[in-house]
Amino acid sequence: MSLPLGPLIRGMFGPYERRIGECYRSLYLDIDAFVELLRQWSPGAARILEIGCGEGAVTERLRAAYPDAVITAIDINPRVGRMYTGSREAVRFMQCTATEIAATEPASFDLAVLCDVLHHVPVGFRQELLGAIRIALAPQGALAFKDWERNFSPIHWLSYASDRWLTGDRISYMTRAQMLESLSSSFGAAAPAAEARIRPRWNNIAFLLRPLRGP
Repeated sequence: MSLPLGPLIRGMFGPYERRIGECYRSLYLDIDAFVELLRQWSPGAARILEIGCGEGAVTERLRAAYPDAVITAIDINPRVGRMYTGSREAVRFMQCTATEIAATEPASFDLAVLCDVLHHVPVGFRQELLGAIRIALAPQGALAFKDWERNFSPIHWLSYASDRWLTGDRISYMTRAQMLESLSSSFGAAAPAAEARIRPRWNNIAFLLRPLRGP
């Protein structure tokens, strides 16, 4: 795996790092629109697990959108939560895997959020990750899954090039059908409860899955 250039480049921006990072992300995804969708899908979530939280951009919006929730944000990267500037009350950042959370806190979370993570995970480990999330969900819990859909548009190839170059990961995007196949394999064919596209790019696709909903 090549060394990621993203941290080095962002470090060169000094005090403007956060602002430039937000501008870069906004070219591909409106995070505020995504979190507003989550509020509509799961308004009463009291315990939230964010997997692959990175440096805290989505976590910060989750804290504002769910002021009464307890939020656990995890990532395997040691820079976990580094850029987070929201309230720290009832928010914890942990450098760990979803498998570790599932082992120590099974059936604990009302809402799990997996945003733009799966395409970074090697194909052979994706079902293990999704399986761990299912274990971590409470009996009536839900997974909000969002990723970038593969197609042949210029913006897709720009996204691939920048993601690959900045992270150094051997990323692998999926089509909508492949996403549903992977999600259904772990959560059940009847689990997808809602679907949406998120501005500003049609490639942004999100699913709400309720794998353990009772009759």
